[in-house]
Amino acid sequence: MINPNSLSGLTVLITRPSNQVDSLRRAIESDGAKVLSLPLIEINALNDAQAIQDLKDKVLQLDSYQSLIFVSNNAVSFGGEVINNYWPQFPLGVDVIAVGPTTAEAASERLACEVIQPCSGMTSEDILRLPQLQEVSEKKIGIVRGQGGRELLADTLRERGAIVDYLEAYSRASVDYTSADFCNRLCEAGVNVLTVSSGESLDRLTHLLAHNRKKLQQLSLLVPSQRVGRQAEKAGYQHVHNASGADPLSFVRALGELGINEE
Repeated sequence: MINPNSLSGLTVLITRPSNQVDSLRRAIESDGAKVLSLPLIEINALNDAQAIQDLKDKVLQLDSYQSLIFVSNNAVSFGGEVINNYWPQFPLGVDVIAVGPTTAEAASERLACEVIQPCSGMTSEDILRLPQLQEVSEKKIGIVRGQGGRELLADTLRERGAIVDYLEAYSRASVDYTSADFCNRLCEAGVNVLTVSSGESLDRLTHLLAHNRKKLQQLSLLVPSQRVGRQAEKAGYQHVHNASGADPLSFVRALGELGINEE
């Protein structure tokens, strides 16, 4: 367990969307670190009429699916709201699967149903190892996510013979910073630990570091998975640390280990 003030001396950049910042900020600050929050990607409700109708049409056919996979808390928040609007009681016979314990807890609470989650980790690869997703030929599977994103989950399930639909429940937009302003704010705050919660946010961070990249890529970088860690190393980051999860507990635990290692 992390002790109060065990993170003293760390100033941590949080780059996750503003609707996901508060719990992580509180967890980090309660253990003595300082936080600079600069969201790189914002999460928004759908505003395109065709996208809204497409999501509604698929939700209305929810009882035709054998499995429904939520890939994030945002998928639960935005997708779950639409589902509850049309299904006051979640349809029986549909397996609900979630990435990680936080997403699973949110899905269980919002949909009032049992939720399956992988014990091995919190990535698409971990979901694909679930017993429920091995023999899926001709089974209909829905993936609740935002617009765009990784294709591995759907591609692999289709290779196994499944019929896969995306239920895209929200949109993403890059937050508009200039590279100079972004890097100046990092330096003024004395940031000595960078964090990202996805490969998408890592790409955005790398772009914003621009000509300051050589210097700032020497800072410790916290990532949520081995996959994003490998991506970071290829991009030139020198001190990459895998938190093995994007939830606050995983990040705070990794920061604690980081603090010990750097003393």
